[in-house]
Amino acid sequence: MVTDIRMINRACTDGKQIKQFLEGAQTAFLGLVDQHMPYVIPLNYVYKDGSFYFHGANEGRKIDILTTNQNACITISENYGTMVDPIPALTDTAYISVVANGLVEFVTDLNEATAAMQAMLDKYVPDYYQVPLSKKHIEKYQSSLGSATLVLKVKPSSITAKENKLNKQMQYYAGRVVTQDMSQKSTATVNNPTN
Repeated sequence: MVTDIRMINRACTDGKQIKQFLEGAQTAFLGLVDQHMPYVIPLNYVYKDGSFYFHGANEGRKIDILTTNQNACITISENYGTMVDPIPALTDTAYISVVANGLVEFVTDLNEATAAMQAMLDKYVPDYYQVPLSKKHIEKYQSSLGSATLVLKVKPSSITAKENKLNKQMQYYAGRVVTQDMSQKSTATVNNPTN
């Protein structure tokens, strides 16, 4: 469910666009609450069937936190460039971002865990493996430190999405200076005095 944001002019409410963004973006930041202190970690993820899936070791700080508090906030953002303006306060960034809230679940169903891990491989290394993952591989896989691997899932209870589209004419590039843009604005004003 997409919820409202304060900057309504930057709200992205197109479910298809949000889904496409979430399926393609590379890194999710998972925010947890460690007693009274936020704990945020970047993770590879897959967005599948309306849920976020992650994987990791079955021990460590993240797991310690989740045993007492399963509330989570997931943030995913992509930067598409900086847009300049002769007025410094109007310089801005082109982006799309999604913030989702929900509870972290430990995926115990082996079929679901295998499907999530296969989707992750399909996303990050498409067509690399010639055969699909087996359930046996997921059951027995261990991290480099010898820990068993867990698959975690967050089915969002709320999602907000924002975007600021790129104005290519105002996109910053190395060597661009304010005097170029000031002279363009002056010319535009002379040619069209109603500006």
